[in-house]
Amino acid sequence: MSKDLSSGKNRKNLKKSSFALPEEEKYPIPDIAHARNALARVAQNGTASEQKKVRAAVEKKYPSLKKDD
Repeated sequence: MSKDLSSGKNRKNLKKSSFALPEEEKYPIPDIAHARNALARVAQNGTASEQKKVRAAVEKKYPSLKKDD
C-alpha cells in the first residue's frame, strides 16, 4: 500500500534515497506508485534535465518501469 506523503511528517521520515532528486528532496519514489507519479509530475513541470534525472532514478530503482525506446 502506498504511503500518504502529503503530510510533511511522513515526507520528512523518508531517506534521501527515496527521492528521485535527493539533493532537493523532490519527486519521492519510495514505492512503485509514487515512482509512476514522479514520472508524470516531472513530465508536466520539470526541466529537461530534471526529467532525465528522474527517469534514470526511477528506472534504476524500478527496472520494470523502464521506458522502451
